[in-house]
Amino acid sequence: MDMHNKYDESPQSIPPSTPQPGEMPVPPAPSPSIQYINFPAENKKSGSGWRIFINILLTFSILTNIVLFLALTGLVMMLLVSTGGTEQFSETTLIKGPASSKIAVINLVGIIENNQSDEIRLLTEEALRSPDIRAVILRINSPGGTVSASDQIHYYITKLRQETGLPVLAFMQSVAASGGYYSAVACDYIIAEPTAITGSIGVIMSHIVVKDLLEQKLGIQPEVLKSGEKKDWPSMFSTMTDEQKRYLNEKLINPAYERFVALVCEGRQALTSQQVRALADGSIFTAQEAQIKGLIDETGYFEQAVAKAKEMAGISSARVVELERRTTWMDVLGAESRQSAINTKILEKLAIPQLMYMWDGMH
Repeated sequence: MDMHNKYDESPQSIPPSTPQPGEMPVPPAPSPSIQYINFPAENKKSGSGWRIFINILLTFSILTNIVLFLALTGLVMMLLVSTGGTEQFSETTLIKGPASSKIAVINLVGIIENNQSDEIRLLTEEALRSPDIRAVILRINSPGGTVSASDQIHYYITKLRQETGLPVLAFMQSVAASGGYYSAVACDYIIAEPTAITGSIGVIMSHIVVKDLLEQKLGIQPEVLKSGEKKDWPSMFSTMTDEQKRYLNEKLINPAYERFVALVCEGRQALTSQQVRALADGSIFTAQEAQIKGLIDETGYFEQAVAKAKEMAGISSARVVELERRTTWMDVLGAESRQSAINTKILEKLAIPQLMYMWDGMH
């Protein structure tokens, strides 16, 4: 007998019997029972931790996208405003008073370059548009700067006075020399703090000569090709000759000097041209000296400047506000390019002579 077949038989292999006539049918064999295996329950704590972490990430992502969307929306709006030519300004109240009667304070701080003259232009244009401004104080703390930028500021202040009839007062703090004084004489009245330094009426131009450094130290021999003899005067690759100095004095220094003297005479009408020229040798003066010599009207502090502005405007009370231009998104976006421009300017100043209305004693 095949033992394998014996033990391999199962109820499913037995065919159902067919009942004979007269016999009772045999009931079918019961189906085999099915047994279920119960596995241990899954640890739900570990799964819930991951779900919480994922939910936090999703929430953070949604919030970040919302913030970015709002920031981009604001940026687009600021760009639209900027390209529309509308500048935004802020007023910081320095002394409380009626809003319908304001004295605007405009600051001129640091070395005067194109960015300062652009700022003064925008602020004076805002003062031109503001019906509540009754007087302007130009608060100066500057040793001067480039001839062109100083002259532009003088023009914008003069334009403000002529087109509005507003009294404009210069208030000098620590230093208001050379280009700083040049800007001040555009005003109707000048007050200086007792410790202020002013004057330095004159022009200066300097440049560096690197000829010996290149040739003797570095072994570099510069070669210059030019269309005319005077094309590279003055050159950083050679020492100026007497002829070159006379030429530059005639073409640059003297015209800028004469303009400075003329505008001081125009602004300080109590002084004659001879008196101004006697003071215009580059000398600096204390506030007390400047008052004695007629370069300023009085010494005092900010409170005296405000009181004088009220008197000149014919008002008894006023709100004194510092007028400034708000930083825009365009300014923020241009920060990197401005940094590059600053680096470029440093190189330009080393290579290109600068014609300046500046007290060089600040260096």
